[in-house]
Amino acid sequence: MPRSHAMDAYLEAIYVLNAEGETVLASKVADYLNVSRPTVSQTLQRMNAAGYVTTGDGKEVVLTESGLARAEEIVRRHRLLERWLTDQLGLDWADAHVEAGRLENSLSPLVEERLAELLGNPTTCPHGNVIPGTGYIQPTGVPLSEVQAGTTVEVIRIVELAEEDLDLLRYLDKTGFVPGERLRVVEQNRFQAGIPVEVRGEVISLDENVALRILVREVEA
Repeated sequence: MPRSHAMDAYLEAIYVLNAEGETVLASKVADYLNVSRPTVSQTLQRMNAAGYVTTGDGKEVVLTESGLARAEEIVRRHRLLERWLTDQLGLDWADAHVEAGRLENSLSPLVEERLAELLGNPTTCPHGNVIPGTGYIQPTGVPLSEVQAGTTVEVIRIVELAEEDLDLLRYLDKTGFVPGERLRVVEQNRFQAGIPVEVRGEVISLDENVALRILVREVEA
């Protein structure tokens, strides 16, 4: 089947949007990839002809079996590369995300396999999102924005849609809103804006839209 790097980017975008529970419309793909709607329409037509996507009654874009298989390959390579770039090379989350996007199409199956072995066969990317093909079942989480004051929680993952905001990725990585970190939501006083959260001994007031992108689970204090 014909394929291009552009198609791969679209497959990855559709996979991510779908994984986050979004109804995948052409307009949402355009927003996610920051491209024009006419460009998205043209590319989706080519992908339909190639057998990678179909369009539902509500105009939602659906991956076919072959489209899903290819999308999982791309996402797996991207997330493995992010692990390598952060764990082994010391890049921050944002730089690792960008560089993984540049490298993912150049990774052969052999190198992919050896890279996974080198990293100890990780099950998630640095932001906590599952690496396809590992069989890992992620714990159920709730947005940090929904947690009551006085509750201690553990970060499970950062919503994948947040990864396209590089400044946000850098901020979360730097301040400690990372998978496995424990946080405590504290009482908000009337002079504060946002959601006050204690992390690594410091209280940080998060915008609600940011807290919405951090999935957590309750743990004992």
